[in-house]
Amino acid sequence: MIKKRIQSVDFLRGLTIMLMILVNTPGDWSYVYTPLLHAEWNGLTLADFVFPFFLFIVGISISFVYRNKKGNTDVYKKIVTRSLKLIMLGLFLNVFLPYFPFLEITSIRIPGVLQRIGIVFCIVSVLYLNFNKKQLIFTAITILIGYWLWLVCMPLPDGTSPTLERGVHNWANYLDYRILKGHIWKPDYDPEGILSTLPAIVTTITGVFIGQVLVSEIQRKHIFLYVIGACFIVVGYLWSIFFPINKALWSSSFVLVTSGYATLFLGLFHYLMDVKEYRFGNAVKYVGANAISIYFLSSILSKSFYLIKIDSQTSVHQFIFETFFVYQSMDKLLSSFFYAISVVGFYTLFAYFLYKKNIFIKV
Repeated sequence: MIKKRIQSVDFLRGLTIMLMILVNTPGDWSYVYTPLLHAEWNGLTLADFVFPFFLFIVGISISFVYRNKKGNTDVYKKIVTRSLKLIMLGLFLNVFLPYFPFLEITSIRIPGVLQRIGIVFCIVSVLYLNFNKKQLIFTAITILIGYWLWLVCMPLPDGTSPTLERGVHNWANYLDYRILKGHIWKPDYDPEGILSTLPAIVTTITGVFIGQVLVSEIQRKHIFLYVIGACFIVVGYLWSIFFPINKALWSSSFVLVTSGYATLFLGLFHYLMDVKEYRFGNAVKYVGANAISIYFLSSILSKSFYLIKIDSQTSVHQFIFETFFVYQSMDKLLSSFFYAISVVGFYTLFAYFLYKKNIFIKV
């Protein structure tokens, strides 16, 4: 373990979770500012940064926690156990609502955010414990290039040429449709599907590299982070000419561009919080201290508020939103945004309560 907590990592983790809640809980899904909606297919919005940023931070945490445990066989049991816990929590979110207590196993979604985190965490942790830096770099590059070639060059089983468009003639969508049919987010694809988990592994590996930089003896680390981040972004945007930036596919260009921006932001926060030692953003760090727990609770309550009815027509969510946030003189987009902000504020206060009570829920 590192001797001194790196404040910038805690801050970026908390900021990511707060943005995740902001994106996931608008007052009305018909009234959401465009940056807070995921891109329809190709493209990049503010909302699209949330998940890759979190996987990036998972990679940093792996490099912190396991850097002195290489060769320790006991650690694998803990890795697998934690991974299974994350996967089971994710499946619970999919099962508990809207199917509980009337479980419809035939239509439960199998993939999900926590499931992907659990799988990627397990794979990257094992890679980190067994591979040196050069082997990790080779693995990351191989996955990114191999994934690209697979999606654009390999014919589908029926002999048709693959596309990068939404639909079953896209390799990532094809596998999800064939293997997970009836258990995916949309009829023809899932944003946390099987094949797109491969490049998500690389997102986490980039976090591992950045974590190694943070605990190294490199001078002016923030400058080094700026350079790395800029290189990722430039290469990512150049690659996007041939392999568009796409969160649903988790395209190779998407990996590089989002990891690049995560590195730049971390470099900035590192300079301000760890080099200059400016003290700010404690509330944000409180959220990061119980990141998975806050995300899980926000997901459960959000779904519950939509499905629990006050009367035959009005859900708890609708009642709260229309009673306390909708005014004739206020734009509906702004009302919806203020609702989301208030939800973020609630969980920030809850995180503060947990922190002050010294409660840290580990998954």
